[in-house]
Order: sequence, then C-alpha cells, then structure tokens
Amino acid sequence: MPVVVVESPAKAKTINKYLGPDYTVLASYGHVRDLPPKDGSVDTDDEFSMKWEVGSDSRKHVKAIADALKEDNALILATDPDREGEAISWHLQEALTKRRSIKKDTPVSRVTFNAITKDAVTEAMQNPRQVDMPLVEAYLARRALDYLVGFNLSPVLWRKLPGAKSAGRVQSVCLRLIVEREMEIEAFKPVEYWSVRALFETPRGQTYEARLVTLAGKKLDKHDLTNATQAELAVQAITSRALSVTSVEAKPAARNPSAPFMTSTLQQEASRKFGMGARHAMQVAQRLYEAGYITYMRTDGIDMAPEAVTATRDVIGDRYGAEYVPDNPRMYKNKAKNAQEAHECIRPTDMSRDAKTLKLTDEDQRKLYDLIWKRTIACQMAAARLERTTVEIGSADGQVGLRATGQVVMFDGFMRVYEEGRDDVADEDDKRLPQIMQGDPAPFAKASLRDQFAKATSDGGDRVAKEAVISDNESVLALQHHTQPPPRYTEATLVKRMEELGIGRPSTYASIVTTIQDREYVRKDKNRLIPEEKGRIVTIFLLNFFRQYVGYEFTATLEEQLDDVSAGGRDYKELLSKFWRDFSTAIGETSELRISEVLDKLDEALAPQLYPPREDGSDPRICPKCGAGQLHLKTSRTGGFVGCGNYPECTYTRPIAGEGAQGEERLLGEDAGDEIWLKSGRFGPYVQRGEPTPENKKPPRASLPRGWSKDDLDLEKALTLLSLPRQIGDHPEGGMITSNFGRFGPYLMHQLADEAKPVYANLKDPNDVFEIGMNRAVELLAEKRANPGRRGQAAAKPLKDLGEHPDGGAIQVLDGRYGPYVKWEKVNATLPKDIKPEDVTLEMAVELANEKAAKKGSKKKAAPKKKTAPKKTTKKAAS
Repeated sequence: MPVVVVESPAKAKTINKYLGPDYTVLASYGHVRDLPPKDGSVDTDDEFSMKWEVGSDSRKHVKAIADALKEDNALILATDPDREGEAISWHLQEALTKRRSIKKDTPVSRVTFNAITKDAVTEAMQNPRQVDMPLVEAYLARRALDYLVGFNLSPVLWRKLPGAKSAGRVQSVCLRLIVEREMEIEAFKPVEYWSVRALFETPRGQTYEARLVTLAGKKLDKHDLTNATQAELAVQAITSRALSVTSVEAKPAARNPSAPFMTSTLQQEASRKFGMGARHAMQVAQRLYEAGYITYMRTDGIDMAPEAVTATRDVIGDRYGAEYVPDNPRMYKNKAKNAQEAHECIRPTDMSRDAKTLKLTDEDQRKLYDLIWKRTIACQMAAARLERTTVEIGSADGQVGLRATGQVVMFDGFMRVYEEGRDDVADEDDKRLPQIMQGDPAPFAKASLRDQFAKATSDGGDRVAKEAVISDNESVLALQHHTQPPPRYTEATLVKRMEELGIGRPSTYASIVTTIQDREYVRKDKNRLIPEEKGRIVTIFLLNFFRQYVGYEFTATLEEQLDDVSAGGRDYKELLSKFWRDFSTAIGETSELRISEVLDKLDEALAPQLYPPREDGSDPRICPKCGAGQLHLKTSRTGGFVGCGNYPECTYTRPIAGEGAQGEERLLGEDAGDEIWLKSGRFGPYVQRGEPTPENKKPPRASLPRGWSKDDLDLEKALTLLSLPRQIGDHPEGGMITSNFGRFGPYLMHQLADEAKPVYANLKDPNDVFEIGMNRAVELLAEKRANPGRRGQAAAKPLKDLGEHPDGGAIQVLDGRYGPYVKWEKVNATLPKDIKPEDVTLEMAVELANEKAAKKGSKKKAAPKKKTAPKKTTKKAAS
C-alpha cells in the first residue's frame, strides 16, 4: 500500500477518495525545509551549498510520513505540478533519506496532475517519473538569490536607514514601481483645456451627442482650446451656423473573446470585478482546486486540453445554440518562454457544471468559480459582430465640424456570457446612435445637454462652463478639463505591469504585493497602492547605491536566466557565482559609508523633489518655521522626513513629499500665549501646545480621534482636544467621572473610594467624549461594574466554531480587540483584512494557525500533549 504525499489535508482528502483504500494519502503541510534565517545558510565559499532545516511545525508531519513508510515501503510524491511543488517533493525525498526512512529498496516516484479529478489522478499514477532536477535547481537558484539579497542587503538598510525593515530581489523592484508612479503624480503639472459638445435631434425626434472636431476650417486636437474665451468663441461659431449631416459611415467590426485565465489575469479580473486582493484570490482558487473544481491555479499557460475544448464547445451549443459555436476551435498560444510554467489554463474541470450546479456555500468561491466558468466558456464562443458608425456634422462653409460615434451590436456572440473588465474609462464609441441619414439637417435638440453633465459637476468632475454657454441654447456646452496624472496602481494594474516587465512569476505576485504592505512600505487606500515615507526612502536608497539590482531590465533578464536553468540550459551555480561577485562588491562599498554620507547623497539626489521652488522666490532650503535653519533629509524608525538643521531649537518637520503635503506640521493659532500646532507622528496626527523647551521637555499634546480629519481641524477643535480629560461630574457615590481618548478609543473613567483600580468603560462614538451626560455615564459605569469580564473586559464570544484541528484541539473564529482572529489552543492568528469571519473555513483556519505558530515557534508548545495524536489523526484521514 504505497504512501502518497501531497501538500494540504484538503487535497489529501480529495485524492484519497479517488485512490481508495489501496493507498495511504498524507499531507506535508507545505514546505518541509527552509534555510535558517542566519549567516552561512548559503555558503558562498563552498559552491553555494545550502544548509536546510526541517521547520518545527513540519517535524511531526515528516515523522508521520516516515512512520507510514515503515509499514508501506513505497513513496509517491504527488505535490503541485510547478517549480515549488517539485521543490517540496525534492525536500521530502532528501529529508526522509536523511532520516533513513527511504532505504535502498524503497521505490520513490513523482506524479503530477493538472486537475484533481479521478481521470487525471488515475492517469498520473499510471505515468510516474523521477523528481525533475533542472526544476529543482531553478528553485535552488531562486532561493539562494533571495537569501543572498535579503540577508545581505537588509542589514545594510537597518544600519543606514533606521526604520527600514527589509529588501528583496523582486519585492524592492515592485516597490520601486509604486514609488516612481507616486513621484510622477507629484511632479505632474495639470494643463487646462476645453471641449465643446452639442446635442442634436433627428427628424424623428431622437437625440444624439457630438463633439467639436473642426474649427475655422482646421482639425481641432484635444488640447487646442486652452481657455474659456476660446471655448466661448467656439460655441458661438457652432450656434451661429446652420448644420447638417455631411456623412454617415458604418463599418462592420468584430470583437473576439479574451484568452482563458492564467494566474496573473485571474488576479487582475478578480480585483476589477470583486475587489479581491491578489493573495485572497489565490487562496480562494486554491480551495477550488483542492476540491477538484478547477485546474491548477498557478500557471503562465493559456492553452486548453483538446478534450476540454471539445467539452466547452458542446456546452456552448447546448446552452446557447449552434450560431454561438465558431466553425473552428479557438487556439491560444502560451506567452511563457519556459514550458515548465506553461501548464494548461485555469478552467473548470467539468465544463457542464456552472456555479449554480455546484451549489457552493462559500460566497467568494462561488463568485470566483462563476468568473472562471464564464471566461472559459466565452473563450471558445463566436466573435461578437458590431457595426461602428461615424456621423460627421458640418456647416456649409466648412468652418465648423462635429462628430458623433457609436456602435450597434448586430450579434452578441461571447458577450452574451462574459466581458472582460477594464482598468480605464469606457470609450464613448460604445454608445448607440439612432438612425441618421446623410443630408439630414442637424438642428439642436430641445432638451438640455447641461442636465446630462449635472452629475459630473456635483461629483467634482468636468465643470460646466456657464460663461461659455449661450443663454438661450443649452444644447451646446463648453466643458473645462484638466489633464490628469497617471493613476496610482491597484493590485490588478500592478500585477499587469509586473507581468509586462517580466518581473517575478505568477505564483509570486500575490506574496510580493502582500509583503510590501506587511513591511509598511505601502498602504492600500480605496484599492489604490500608496507608498509610505519609509517605502520612498528605501527605494531612493536602493536606486542610488544598488541601482542595478532594482533595475527592471536586470530583474527580467535574471528571470529569463532562471528559466534557462529550469529548462536544463544553464548551470545554476555559475549564475549564482556571477551574481554574487558583483553584488558582494556593492554591499562592501556601501557598508563602509557613514549614515551622514548616505543621507547627504540621498538629500542631493532628492533635492528637486524635496526643495521645489517657492512661489515667493525665497530659498526653498530655508526652514519656513524659524527662518534661519537649513532643511535636511533625516531618517527615523517610521521612514524619511525633512527637518530643520537647527534642531532641537527648531522642531520643524515635514514629509519628503514636499511642502503642503499631507503630514506637514501646521500652525493653527495661539492660545494664552502658546502656539497650537498640528503635527504628524509615528502613531498619526496630533495637536500640541507650544514647543519643547529645557523647562518643559514634553508639552501637552493630544492625538486626533478616529474619524477626525486633519484637513478640517481648526484652533477651536484643537483646544477642545487639549482640554481633555473632560470632567463630566461627580458620581452619586463619590469620585469624579472623566472622559478621554486612549490607545483603544474613547472611554469613561471612574474610581470609587473602596476600589483598588479605576473602572474604564468604552464609548462607541468619539463625540461622546465631549457630549455624554451624567446619567448615561453613570449607567455605562454601572454596567461595566456588573459585568467586568476577564481582565476587566467581556470574554470573547466565538463568531464561528470550525471543529477540530488535525493535530487536536478546538479551532474557532473570535472577535477581539484588534478585530476577528482564529484561536487554536494558545495560538491566536489575526484574519487578513480581506477575509470576512463568516467566510473562514476549517482549512483556512488551520493554515492561518499553523503559519502563526511557526512564526512564533509556539506551535509545538500549543499542540496537544498526547504525542500519538498527530499520527493517529493522520492515519485516520488517510484510510
């Protein structure tokens, strides 16, 4: 009875169902070994030999596999069909050989399947092979590179840039993209331009809109009308002439469906349509794959198996009719240069089963499966047939010309099922036009075009220029526009850009985007990625001292070389040797620099951004607060900032984004002879009375409560905050009741004479700190005294009971002070922000708990005391 090893217990359960009692199926729970995070794990003096270590959380799983091999002397490695999966199989084989669990007579084979279906698993078992060493060597090269960069570059950052946390081979290049986009936005100078639109009416009373394209007999480019005066003259030119339809041109067009999903396009579309982060989308896809519903979700491939194409065409014909099935199957060519990454596309394993048929209870799984099913169906459907129409309207003298464009869908084709989302604004060519004939007069419509733009005006969009509109004709409008800076990246557009540049691989995108947020280099706001100050300063440092290693072309070329290794065309140790020779030299040169030298160089490099010309023509390096000190770039634990050289006499600071940027300190006014300042610190914005002096080193300050905007803060509100704690009144049983803001939000405080410690009661609304009355305060304090809970707080109640952890012990989702979390024994793992408590499954919870336990080294302590429990549980699951 051979022992089959896969990564996860969910996958083991599904495969065990197909293989039956003749096999023992166990889970490795992910990577078995890793490089210890210490010096010497990759020995650059010994041909880059690596010292691997079995993780504390993996030892019990390796032991379970070793114990099973005592009874069943045959090992089948069935990990995922990619580079990472190949590496896990290699690690298992090495670790078990080292334990002497694999003997000379132990047959070891490797099988892979792109989908967890009975046919795929059965076929894989009939075609075993050995571990693919070129793939393993490509993994070893990547792991060594990541270690050498991270372990050698991160300490340089710690020493030279206090507050910097880490650097990474791909992570730092990804961060560079976000930082450089932000710098583009800040350097952008908007340009004013105007457009003119008119609303016309057909002889049948239907309206259509056209834009001005010709003025004074010359073609009008988008930015030609630069001010309101020119726009008003253009409006007058239109309204003073009789206009007619000079031509109507209709051209047939076709729109083909998008290719089926690969990893990056699935992440992009899940972000566009559902707002799913890349990491969450992959977690959901992983669960669908392990349940046998979709093919493997980490792939660069977009081709489909012939039998899948046939099945898809059959479904299209049955559901939508023969006219939706193209004469020939659609073939999609892989973009991946290296075939090892080019597995089949991501598609349903059974095309006849849509989301409704599967009856998935998890909402995110249902949505993602539906997306994959529709995209796969659409990719084999007939093209949509359109008719694109262009209508030219002009005056008899040729001085004025307007154009209306639109389209009519003659046959919807694949659009009946699915259309790909867009990162940009929909084109106006998508509008549908009424029937218009050449030679028809083009009178202005009686309806008001102004009403159609009212929403744009109220939403802060293009402003309707009233001064450029003839008062008796509201069917012609001049609109003021300003050129817009490039948009900040979303996770979807960032993944797309990384893919275009050839940086990283699909399986790494999600973890990279997550890492730079976890490092607090980047924050996400309204789905847009914004660099923090420490992210900026790290990027500028790397660009000045390690420019080659955060270069887009260099990183992409290195990826190609790694692909050559996996294809057997390059020696991985030669690749490492060449990289290390140059990289170690750069590390050595930078390590010798003093922090002051680093900051001086960065200050010089950033000068145009840090010290742009001031409107009054004064020296941009002179401190605006004291008027004497010179501004310099400085660093702290929270990142880079600009500060006055006269510190500590002058405490002026501002962000490196520039004067007027969010976070710059602001003088709100004076009170009782003290200046009242708005500042930004490590924990957010705060107000402060006066500046530190030798006599008063810590002047009064107060943080802004949650929900208070820095932009709306004035002197009156600041003084209100500085007056805290507020005395509400004397409690009926004695003692003053006060309200204030604390680390965990607004609260009441009161202490009776016989109480050893004060009683604190949380307030839900921040405004209650200033507004709550005596009666309500007494009532809340009484409730708190009646139900103090554990350690003065109510005990957390489970939001969801998930059952038993595979290693024993209940596992639950609870709501805590910092948000929902998974609890298992002594392990508490916070839920990612993009996962709702009700969506957490047992598999997800086990993964989160195991990850947290591994990080803290506490999983071994938290596991049940019975040493036989893991073995017993595993055996039971495998039988």
